Amino acid sequence: DPQQLELATSSKRRLRRFIVIDEVVDEIYGSKVREYFEENNVQHKILALPTTEETKSMDLVLNILQEVQSFSIDRRMEPIIAIGGGVCLDIVGLAASLYRRRTPYIRVPTTLLSYVDASVGAKNGVNFLQCKNKLGGYTPPVASFLDRSFIQSIPRRHISNGLGEILKMALMKHRGLFDLLKSHGKYLLDTKFQSYSGSADHGDAALQTTRIAIETMLEELAPNLWEDDLDRLVDFGHVISPELEMRVLPSLMHGEAVNIDMAFMTYVAQARGLITAEEKEQIIQCMRGLELPVWHGGCTWPLIKRALMERLKHSGGKLRMPLPTGLGTAEIFNDTSEETLARAYKLWVRD
Repeated sequence: DPQQLELATSSKRRLRRFIVIDEVVDEIYGSKVREYFEENNVQHKILALPTTEETKSMDLVLNILQEVQSFSIDRRMEPIIAIGGGVCLDIVGLAASLYRRRTPYIRVPTTLLSYVDASVGAKNGVNFLQCKNKLGGYTPPVASFLDRSFIQSIPRRHISNGLGEILKMALMKHRGLFDLLKSHGKYLLDTKFQSYSGSADHGDAALQTTRIAIETMLEELAPNLWEDDLDRLVDFGHVISPELEMRVLPSLMHGEAVNIDMAFMTYVAQARGLITAEEKEQIIQCMRGLELPVWHGGCTWPLIKRALMERLKHSGGKLRMPLPTGLGTAEIFNDTSEETLARAYKLWVRD
């Protein structure tokens, strides 16, 4: 809107921004963020919060909203800015969607997982009654600003955690991405997804990997942004993992729980004859190469059965189980028998 743009950039009105930043990110980048707003003469309020799965609640959303109300923003021209990992982006997205029914917000992901996953799409939410993302909505951000330089300051385990969600898209939709992860996984971990001109052997593996992961995610999400169709390939790795992740908090990170789910489902796919033993082995070895867990003692048979019952309840009475049918191809199945699942589980535990 030209009128709004003129008003926002005219000297008559000083720009104002409300920023929520994860407290760990604030320790590393907070001074740079403050310097940026000061240099650009932006009146700002920076709220640093502990944004973890354990604090991902309506209490934190209400805490943010009290501060927003106190700062007082123009809900048309002063978007709330979220700087942090996926939990931070989820919480702030929900807070913005509730304030005056819909206040614009901007996502600035600072972890690899949030860069390729939480920054894309419309979903936001918080945990409720020990259930993951039980409360939430669909309010897309006005923008996501992607800057891989944030990723250089996160621990190696967090890089591996993000690679779990990238591998999900590779297995579901993109053989080329799978090959990239197999060939360059260790290099990406070692270089923390930074691009270097002297890395001819690897090309720009970081740029290629993140770009393909985001493009395939968008391809899958864009036609079904509000999840009217519950058959979603992006649910691969998210059938068992929500139950597992919440049950063993904080021992597993999100991408790790997703990968354990994907490892089990890879065995299910082989038990159904959808992939060969060699393809299963390639997938498991790729996971190990990305330093992702392929099994966890908390993933018991009773937990799996409970997770599948939850799945049936919230997916219109169907399992809607995404399974690989090759390397980089997949389909959704509703007819996997308990006997097949039990057989796959025994082989998985044995291995």
